[in-house]
Amino acid sequence: MGIPSIDPAEVGATGLLWLLISYGYILYQASNLISEGSDLLLLVPSMAGLVGGLVLPLLGAVPDGAIMLFSGLGDVEEAQETLSVGVGALAGSTIMLLTVPWALSVYYGRVDYDEKDYTPNYKKAPKLTKDESWSDLEVTGVVLTDEVNRGARLMVMTTLPYFLIQVPAFFLSGDRQTVSNGEKNWALGGFLLCIVFFVYYMSKQLEMSNQGADKLKRIAVTKEAMQKGAISLSGALASQISEIEKSKSGQQVVSENTKLLATHGRQDSLLAKLETPPQVATYLKTILGEVFKTYDSDGNGTLGKKEFSTFLSDFHENIQPDHVSQVFSVCDQDNSGVIDYDEFIAACYAIIKQRASNNEPNTHRTKTIKEVGSSMLDKKNDDADEEEEIPEEFTDLSPDEQQRAIKRRAFTMLIVGTTLVLLFSDPMVDVLSETANRIGVPAFYVSFMLAPLASNASEVIASTYYAQKKTSKSITISLTALEGAASMNNTFCLSIFMALIYFRGLAWQYSAETIAIILVQFGMGAWALRNKMSAFTAMIVLALFPLSVLFVALLEYLGMD
Repeated sequence: MGIPSIDPAEVGATGLLWLLISYGYILYQASNLISEGSDLLLLVPSMAGLVGGLVLPLLGAVPDGAIMLFSGLGDVEEAQETLSVGVGALAGSTIMLLTVPWALSVYYGRVDYDEKDYTPNYKKAPKLTKDESWSDLEVTGVVLTDEVNRGARLMVMTTLPYFLIQVPAFFLSGDRQTVSNGEKNWALGGFLLCIVFFVYYMSKQLEMSNQGADKLKRIAVTKEAMQKGAISLSGALASQISEIEKSKSGQQVVSENTKLLATHGRQDSLLAKLETPPQVATYLKTILGEVFKTYDSDGNGTLGKKEFSTFLSDFHENIQPDHVSQVFSVCDQDNSGVIDYDEFIAACYAIIKQRASNNEPNTHRTKTIKEVGSSMLDKKNDDADEEEEIPEEFTDLSPDEQQRAIKRRAFTMLIVGTTLVLLFSDPMVDVLSETANRIGVPAFYVSFMLAPLASNASEVIASTYYAQKKTSKSITISLTALEGAASMNNTFCLSIFMALIYFRGLAWQYSAETIAIILVQFGMGAWALRNKMSAFTAMIVLALFPLSVLFVALLEYLGMD
């Protein structure tokens, strides 16, 4: 497989650097397309469980898996040499994900410890008051929730195939053919064990997803999509609300609302008479709680008509001013001139239901978020893209049409991203091998340092982004995603190596690399099973990445293969 490409052996140093940067950038963009496409599918309630449990972890491993696969193809003797590129990508990806983004997530997500019980205090305001001195790093950190603990146990359990192939590798010596023959059956056993663990891991992910374990991720993606202008309030929430309403507890309330909408569906003055099912109210509060605080500019726990109008405009519900006044006056049940939090949630539910019932498009929206006055949001989210253009094909559509548009864009991104990975992984392997030859360094080290930059940069950015929100939920999203990526490397990606050894007659001669991978995972697993991690410990975790390279070099210097 692959594409017609420039032979890296025939170009000079400048040309080789250009190829390295070009292929790396393409794989980085492909990885981003896969990640963003998967996230978009989380906005589709009917697919969110499948996506969160199966699609996200599987597609996240595709870039690494492709590099590993192509490193073992071609002529057998050459493949034995280039296989070290794949091993470097496997080790670099696994160790990097468990060290660099993990440490950055803890550092940027850290909060002050409570002075009484010495645990992370997420209820304090502000959450972080310590400076960046080394002594203060010891009294700031993050919570490690049950979800993080569970991910650590799964990660450590899935390292077992490494032992299955490595134990016999310690006692085998000779040429490639001799070692390969001795490892063949062990490789087959390792391959089957990887498949068993892969199926088990995916089934557990799907089970936890169906039970709502990935709810935090879905909520985070929904919030981000709305705030960046990728989807309207009704487009993002109407389908999910409909799913919640199908539950037994919400059916009676929904029945009464349906009758009301059938009779008065287009009369905005009656919108607030819709009763909000308790489960729906809880869901909306989870999504819109921070939003309410953002638009409550004076911090008095209420919104005036102007603040409410700005919220509707920023979240792409284009209701005419006179209709906004009608809705606001009905929601303001105590005639105080403002609406409190519960009244705000009821108003949002009524507007979403009317928009979904009438299935009306937004026909007056063409400006950017900044142009319609989201300055309050920008103050809360300094890292937001202020000038990001709102995709008209999303926010200008009805809620149902927005959902269909999301699916089209998501699948397009997934197909394009996966195609780019499959096309450019093979030439990237050749470039990494040639780079190692030119600078006189084993291919493993070049791949260890550079391959993760192309295939895993999106995970680093995403985990840090969520951690900066400084909540127990956001840090859980960050750290469990990193543990999941390591588990996929231990199952999906490692199974590719086992298959190459068994079916192609290659030899597993990477004892030093294997020991480093296992030690880092066991060490991080032990840390992740605790109930907290300090920012000081995170600095030690960060140091594990370069130290693991030195550790491999030391073992090889001592004679280990």
